[in-house]
Amino acid sequence: MGKKVFFKIKVIKSLLNYFKACHPNEGILLLRGKVKKDKIVVEEVIIPPFSEGAEDFSTFNPYHLPLDFSIIGSAHSHPNGVLKPSLTDLTHFYGFLMVIGAYPYEDEKDLALYDKEGKRIIFGIEED
Repeated sequence: MGKKVFFKIKVIKSLLNYFKACHPNEGILLLRGKVKKDKIVVEEVIIPPFSEGAEDFSTFNPYHLPLDFSIIGSAHSHPNGVLKPSLTDLTHFYGFLMVIGAYPYEDEKDLALYDKEGKRIIFGIEED
């Protein structure tokens, strides 16, 4: 991926707070943003309808989502603290970005961003 990725600071806070609230279960969210010529900006998170989470999985049915081209990826938590995608994470990839949040969900160091191949992407943070 040749584009730089940035998250609005409110998105970082929303991710961390949501994952804390779901703990010890996994939580799952969708990422909404804009793709520009040379960068991607993640501007908002949304809770997928009828999503589910337990200690070792989180899921949603993409057929329950409205048609929304601003959804560019997903985010889910790993209550076990591991910041790497599992094989299941990679085979159920939605969009073209995936954020994993790991316990203790304190700051952006507890978040990792990946592409469809499982390569880690360094991201920046923009003010709202």
